[in-house]
Amino acid sequence: MNYDVILVGGGAAGFFTAINLAEQNKGLKIAIIERGKEVLSKVRISGGGRCNVTHACFDPKELTQFYPRGAKELLGPFHQFCSGDTIEWFDRHGVTLKIEEDGRMFPDTDSSQTIIDCFMKAVRELKIDVITSSSVQGIFKKENSWKLDTTTGNYEATYLIMTTGSNPKMWNTVSELGHKIVEPVPSLFTFNISDKRIKDLMGVATPAEVSVKGTKLEASGPLLITHWGMSGPGILRLSAWGARILAEKKYQFHITVNWMPQHSFELLKEELQRIRKDHAKKNVIKRIELDLPNRLWERMVVMSGISEDTKWADVTNKQLDILCGELTQGEYQVNGKSTFKDEFVTAGGVDLKEVNFKTMESKLHNNLYFAGEILNIDAITGGFNFQNAWTNGYLAATAITTKIEGN
Repeated sequence: MNYDVILVGGGAAGFFTAINLAEQNKGLKIAIIERGKEVLSKVRISGGGRCNVTHACFDPKELTQFYPRGAKELLGPFHQFCSGDTIEWFDRHGVTLKIEEDGRMFPDTDSSQTIIDCFMKAVRELKIDVITSSSVQGIFKKENSWKLDTTTGNYEATYLIMTTGSNPKMWNTVSELGHKIVEPVPSLFTFNISDKRIKDLMGVATPAEVSVKGTKLEASGPLLITHWGMSGPGILRLSAWGARILAEKKYQFHITVNWMPQHSFELLKEELQRIRKDHAKKNVIKRIELDLPNRLWERMVVMSGISEDTKWADVTNKQLDILCGELTQGEYQVNGKSTFKDEFVTAGGVDLKEVNFKTMESKLHNNLYFAGEILNIDAITGGFNFQNAWTNGYLAATAITTKIEGN
């Protein structure tokens, strides 16, 4: 089967690129080849099934700061196609997006099916072939085209776009074409911690500052105590920026948690001394004036050697020091990681030095393009990984259009 353009990978990047290409070039023969039985599977589960399409950050430079890998390379592309362009694109295709308090953007239906339906309607109307259950066995460069051997037959195309995400087999195939693959390691994971200070406190969430001992890694944001340890945006940010360092440590390391990020040890001690003076006859365990979940405060009080019936007047300076230390400098041993929900993100992929970020074309091969997570680009949660896919796809489609018009 001969096509003008073949996209390998039926995910977000593949569909978005193909649709933009077909809209810009009526009559272009385009195929999306997907190894699985279903397409857009990651779109379906994104954002808990609501699909976190993008983020309400409209300044390209500011937007790049959410990408532990790829920030420098994405600055130019975001000037070409940014979050605002994504909103406009989906609006043009009948999907209205809404902004939540934290900046995440979802379809106003709160259903990822809305995005899937939008894409499937577009590929039908544009007559883009979607070939499923087709695993690519080999990719070969011919003089002016690309040949693909797959489990459903052989295909040939002038332009080849790789949108296979974090697929080790496809990374191997791309490396056989001469591209360097940065070794993949997990990103966006939660920390496994077994510690009596947080045992049975699952569901407790509070803003916190977290750092990894012996490194410069630190992050802040909501921290969620789970039955296996710690999660929440603060932990996920730390795991994203520390993906390689934490992999080298084999996910065995110590973290320091400040449960009261507005306070240092000294500031909190002054505050507690004031409370001790003003509320001498009240029980310490009954929290007063501190912005901290009750269950967490009660646990930290007990773990500091202060009994449940101790009154503020009876708290010693040593106990106060221990309590301040637990609340602002608590040290926890991390033993392993857990994947964050189903949204597995990988740091690693095609080396960014080998890709032209004005066009998303390979610097090693003409008419070979990349988009999405196949590249060594990843972001924290919040719609940023999808925005990378939309931007890459738009640039690749526009670059191929420019080539076709120039021929």
